[in-house]
Amino acid sequence: MPPHFSADRRYLERHGNRWRVVVNVPRDLQEALGKSKLKQVLPTDSLATANQLKWPIVHSFKTLIARHRSPEGVKAEAVRLAELRRKSAAADDGTGLQELHEYILDRSEELGGSPVDTDDQGRAVYAPERERIALEFRDIALGKRTPMELWRATYLDQINVKSRTRDDDQRAFAALMSWCQKNNVAPLLETFGRNEAARFTDDFRKSEGRGPVTLNKYIRRLGLYWKWLERRDAVDRNVWAGLIYTVPLETQEVKERPFTDAKVATLLSGTADPKLHDLMCIAALSGARIDVIVSLSVGDCNNGTFRFKPQKREPSARLVPIHSGLIEIVERRTRGKLPEDHLFPEWPPVKKVGSRRERSFKASNQFTEYRRSVGVDHRIDGKRRSLVNFHSFRRWFVMKAEHAGQPLETIQSVIGHKRAALAFDIYNRLGASQEQMARCIEAVKLPAAM
Repeated sequence: MPPHFSADRRYLERHGNRWRVVVNVPRDLQEALGKSKLKQVLPTDSLATANQLKWPIVHSFKTLIARHRSPEGVKAEAVRLAELRRKSAAADDGTGLQELHEYILDRSEELGGSPVDTDDQGRAVYAPERERIALEFRDIALGKRTPMELWRATYLDQINVKSRTRDDDQRAFAALMSWCQKNNVAPLLETFGRNEAARFTDDFRKSEGRGPVTLNKYIRRLGLYWKWLERRDAVDRNVWAGLIYTVPLETQEVKERPFTDAKVATLLSGTADPKLHDLMCIAALSGARIDVIVSLSVGDCNNGTFRFKPQKREPSARLVPIHSGLIEIVERRTRGKLPEDHLFPEWPPVKKVGSRRERSFKASNQFTEYRRSVGVDHRIDGKRRSLVNFHSFRRWFVMKAEHAGQPLETIQSVIGHKRAALAFDIYNRLGASQEQMARCIEAVKLPAAM
């Protein structure tokens, strides 16, 4: 229970016959603020009155400390002022622009603080860290330089990408900022050019130890940020254009592949538990990815169709006919349940807030363990994943549909791929009909036990 007004002396101390507010400055910020304590005298000798007056001042002092503590603090303030300057200039408001210019200079002097000494020629000497902060503030507010990270929040708020892609974007930018710090390269949009981008690209490959496909993904994310900045006239050009790593030609021997009929038969006739067996059957007879299957609700299995959620670059959910070989599984798993219930409650959604894991994470791990236990595996040196994995059911479905003479465009509609012919996407955006897709799906048959 907090002390009564008559006894509460938090943030207060006597100053002559009055009280004053005192807030300690953290040790690592004392040089930047030029003092170890922030103080302000109150116009009262009453402790009760002082307790009523102190809180706005305490809040103001703590805000000042937080602003210096946060790397975004003073910079963010400077960016807001720079934006106001641009708006005033666009409005041709000469008076307002002049007043804003004077305010920026005054604020810069305030951040610089009072001189701490004089040099041999009698010129004022300021605390180095405070002077650095003041000069950075002034240059940013006056539009003379722009830190790379200052537009990041706006950019990330405007892009419409999946969480994994957003993570890639953040990871690539963090690597760039770390490289700039390590190599004493100013992370400023005005001075970071093509030469610096090329140097980063060279060093990035050496430090990451990842393949060129993954590295190109990160460089591409940086390029998209620079394109966005270019559209806002924040940079003159995209310095990352054309900076890509050469991807070695991948032979058929090292590419991931579909299951053979024998491997599908082995997987379906093995000792898999019921939920995993049902999952494999749906994958084999629909060509769907593991996450869309595990994410199905009872309401997604109506009128003889699956309603698969969109993935990758699919613009919307798609309806796919349910194979006759799956009717028993679907009826069993939907019987007596509500539309919002899960088709696979054995693998519930991830509960951890902010987790990037897909719902199918545990199902995928269980399948991998089972697949290996029945001897279905294909590992080669230099490849992290087996050449056969759960996605091999999807490849197997496509292979069997093609072998059964089904049109490529219909197969693409079933599995949610962009169709090869441009005319199909322009003039027939609905894709194949349900009847066409049903014929395609029914053409795929599970192999007999071998």
